Amino acid sequence: MSLFWRIFALNAVVLGTATALLLWAPVTVSVPVVLTEALILLGGLAVMLVANAALLRVGLAPLDRLTRLMTTVDLLRPGQRLPVPGPGGIAELIRTFNAMLDRLESERATSSARALVAQESERRRIAQELHDEVGQSMTAVLLELKRAADRAPEPLREDLLLAQETTRDSLDEVRRLARRLRPGVLEDLGLVSALTSLAGDFATHTGLGVQRRLATDLPPLDWETELVLYRIAQEGLTNVARHSGADRAEVAVDRTGETVVLSVTDNGRGMGVATEGAGIRGMRERALLIGSHLDITPAPGGGTRIRLTVPTTGKRPAHV
Repeated sequence: MSLFWRIFALNAVVLGTATALLLWAPVTVSVPVVLTEALILLGGLAVMLVANAALLRVGLAPLDRLTRLMTTVDLLRPGQRLPVPGPGGIAELIRTFNAMLDRLESERATSSARALVAQESERRRIAQELHDEVGQSMTAVLLELKRAADRAPEPLREDLLLAQETTRDSLDEVRRLARRLRPGVLEDLGLVSALTSLAGDFATHTGLGVQRRLATDLPPLDWETELVLYRIAQEGLTNVARHSGADRAEVAVDRTGETVVLSVTDNGRGMGVATEGAGIRGMRERALLIGSHLDITPAPGGGTRIRLTVPTTGKRPAHV
């Protein structure tokens, strides 16, 4: 039944009931209208209006649910669908909206996959250039400074040695940036070693106390899944260092049945009602690419916990 006929039928029921009452009820209207008759008519009108409002609310309830979902739906939290109430125009509208969400989620996943593939390729290119071009140039400068310091007189030698140390620190920073852009240890030694190196790097350069609790009996994971786990742990620790005000964090990887669970927990101020930024939405996009689920909840005792649950069987193929 279309929306027009649904509303027409509801109003017809109310008006038909009111007409039947006027025809068969022992009530008459005189001219001029007396007080008791006016009260009866006003009472009947009130009953009609209440009945009409109640029937319309019931009849249009699926549209209210559709409106609420349209204002709150988030493609990064897939699976939000409305039950189809049966045949009719409203059911067809809800069915069409659900199909549109299916299409949008699929297109979002495809476009996100392409964007992340391009992002990873660009990371590799920049890391390679930092290592091959900038790193080698700074190494050559470092060697030239050493030779100049060896030949320079004493007053100038101290300045050259200072410039040498500054260059060496800059070279170490360039190498660290290259490792963050392209985690070679992940390719060479696997996820546990890469997360161990990541936690140690953050503890050294941010002063954040990072604890590790990494299971060693993880099931075999493909490269794409390991990369997503590594990037989400990296982004989680970055958020902790930049925004949480915490002085401690924990990176944990556990195996629970056929799932692998990554969690990054801090003792900071927590998110509260803050709007999710680009970093968290990027983590959600990466999680969707491997068919996993990302939760961000308050941590016990304060702070925030980022939890990624990755199924190891029957998951959607990754694209990164």
